[in-house]
Amino acid sequence: METILIVDDEPEVRAVARDMLQIKGYTTLDTGDPTLALRMVRTESQTIDLLLTDVVMPLMNGRELVDQVRLIRPAIKVLYMSAYSTETIEDYGIQIAPGAPFVMKPFTMDSLESAVRGVLDYRSPFGKRPAS
Repeated sequence: METILIVDDEPEVRAVARDMLQIKGYTTLDTGDPTLALRMVRTESQTIDLLLTDVVMPLMNGRELVDQVRLIRPAIKVLYMSAYSTETIEDYGIQIAPGAPFVMKPFTMDSLESAVRGVLDYRSPFGKRPAS
């Protein structure tokens, strides 16, 4: 069973993502605080297979979180999520790698699971951008 750490500052989004992924058989951890997410990554004894993170968050954006998480767990796979287009994300001054795996919010159970599977099944720790 694969474990996914969900980081989103909106409790409703976290709850929906958590419920959808648990229905699909994943183990989930979640938080709205990127600092707490880093603590979880440092202290969690079980493997965290995927970091599912919002891009635009207060305190620390998703790209900054990914950079910090990869210092602790370099092989973790990442899937970004946002309700904003990549152009709007760039307007916030946030640069995610071109082709980085990304799922638009709001998502359906099928689109979220498809994006998660696409990243988890890809061999590179950077994952694969799910098909749109």
